Amino acid sequence: MDAWLAIASKRDVREYADTPVPEDVLTRILDAGRLSGSARNRQQWNFVVVETAQVELAATVHAPSNVLGAALVVAIVGAAGGMDVGRCAQNMMLAAWNDGVASCPNGINDPEAAARICGDEVKTILSFGYPAKPRDPQSRTPEEWSARANRKPLAELVRKI
Repeated sequence: MDAWLAIASKRDVREYADTPVPEDVLTRILDAGRLSGSARNRQQWNFVVVETAQVELAATVHAPSNVLGAALVVAIVGAAGGMDVGRCAQNMMLAAWNDGVASCPNGINDPEAAARICGDEVKTILSFGYPAKPRDPQSRTPEEWSARANRKPLAELVRKI
């Protein structure tokens, strides 16, 4: 998928089909995180693929159903700063979308419990899965996706000084 089309058509999805994410797609998602830039290239993160503790980890996020219904859950853990974590998470989510896998970042409401489950400080928890309501990114141009997005107009966001 074209990068601009992926960016324009990606939406956070919280309802997933009951379809597993294949191992090769999982590997690409994780590798996209690994390839993310980071301050001074320190790469202060690890990726925890949640296989047996999904129910327990779901209790640590603001919307547990996002995690409970996901085919794949990945926690980004470690000492990475917010900018680095955001870049890493977005890379993973865009790589997933390239393969038709939707995603959603999840806010953590119990960081101590999340850290206990994952074995390190949890920066964010990403839920992934094929969308319950499939969306074809190719059905519109990036410009059409952009026009349909519930986002502020660019003119409201840009200032030149």
